[in-house]
Amino acid sequence: MDSRILIADDHPLFRAAMRQALTDIVGDNITEVASFSEAYSAIEADDALELVFLDLNMPGNDGLTGLTTIRTQFPNVLVVIVSAEEDPVLIRKAIDLGASGYIPKSTPLAAIAAAVNQVLDGEQWLPDNLNEAIDRLENQQDKVFADRLAQLTPHQFKVLKMMADGLLNKQIAYELDISESTVKQHVSAVLRKLEVINRTKAGVLFKQMMNMDDQ
Repeated sequence: MDSRILIADDHPLFRAAMRQALTDIVGDNITEVASFSEAYSAIEADDALELVFLDLNMPGNDGLTGLTTIRTQFPNVLVVIVSAEEDPVLIRKAIDLGASGYIPKSTPLAAIAAAVNQVLDGEQWLPDNLNEAIDRLENQQDKVFADRLAQLTPHQFKVLKMMADGLLNKQIAYELDISESTVKQHVSAVLRKLEVINRTKAGVLFKQMMNMDDQ
């Protein structure tokens, strides 16, 4: 199999274990990074990259924002979350936001290898012991918001993130190097697609969806 894989995790020992589990499947087509900014740059630089293993708690990755950023900016790249967190509510959110799988760091290497094969075959992978709990937690409100979020263009998503951080249109325009009128157009499109009445509501819903502690 010639799939190219990125392991994005700030723990060298875990990256080494992941590489060991993946080498038999993809050979040497594996890149390793230790921060979200490095992960983003690596995805941007490699059109052939197919799958990213993303650690939720690595530097630069704010909750589930990293997952959503990758899914929005690079829709053809599959993302599997790896985390020490095993909260079914968090896993449910990750799946709603487009993750192709969720691998707890306690997962044996053989199971990780099986998960990779499953994801590369176009299927989703979740821990057997949590499957039932995750199914029970299907939250229609979260699912609807995640579906609306998926309709945003990359620029609209960036604007939404900055709105959620409390930036004004003038500040967003400066950060993105675009005109204030363009920002206003993006804001209007974001509010329309998310079906909310104002930027405050959009920001609150976005933060709630991304927040790993909001269980």
